[in-house]
Amino acid sequence: MEKMVVHAKAEELESVNAFIQKHLEQSGCPVKVQMQVALAVEEIFVNISSYAYHPKTGEAEICVDVDGDPSTVTIRFMDQGYPFNPLEKPDTDTTLSAEKRGVGGLGILLVKKTMDHVAYTYEDGRNILTITKEIN
Repeated sequence: MEKMVVHAKAEELESVNAFIQKHLEQSGCPVKVQMQVALAVEEIFVNISSYAYHPKTGEAEICVDVDGDPSTVTIRFMDQGYPFNPLEKPDTDTTLSAEKRGVGGLGILLVKKTMDHVAYTYEDGRNILTITKEIN
């Protein structure tokens, strides 16, 4: 698993996406899957940069691995921000109007719907969110 460590700031999203994109392209990942992964990565990283350390800032570690048969991409996001499990919140009811369903929840729902597996743990003072997606 290769990793990168960046400041948990929205300005770093481009470098995070480039890091992951490089691995997906090298593996021959279909464009549709690349787009799904990019959306999930954006949602997760922007949430880390917006909320994990607020109002302060900290670092985020992103690990990526592509392997297996069938090929699967695994991406792990780690931060030492406030403990937060985005999977504990019930899924947003998308049948309700925007006014009735309230703020938040659509991003993690998108991640859960587009990835094959999403898992959260809190270990050694770190939030660890792992997503996996079969790529071929």
